[in-house]
Amino acid sequence: MALPIKYQFTRRIIGYEIIGLAIIVLIIWLDELIDIPYLFLGAENTRVNWKESLFETACILVLGVLVIHYTYKLFKRMKHLEGILPVCAACKKIRDENGNWHAIESFISEKSDAKFSHGVCPECAEKLYPDYNPYKKKPI
Repeated sequence: MALPIKYQFTRRIIGYEIIGLAIIVLIIWLDELIDIPYLFLGAENTRVNWKESLFETACILVLGVLVIHYTYKLFKRMKHLEGILPVCAACKKIRDENGNWHAIESFISEKSDAKFSHGVCPECAEKLYPDYNPYKKKPI
């Protein structure tokens, strides 16, 4: 069974973060071992300082683990809707996976962090409140 899109996306993003972290660590050590500025930029040749590279690697790994941890927590907290939502053509209720019908506001609030407020669109205001329509242009 395939993972839901949310988990595939989360795994892919965290995978990219791990690859990026590995590339940064690799560049630190390559720079130390083959002296990249000396080879490509004509800078002074420097001696190998493995203690400095080890310290830099440790710092970057700590930061990388924190970034990956918070990315995972962020994606775990995210809620989203996916797929097709069956909506009643008359009352606009949504049918859930168990066949129960829910008001659109309660269904979406339950499945996401969206909040609702209500208003009346200009067309409905004209139909429902023909004498008091806040959208109607008043004569000057």
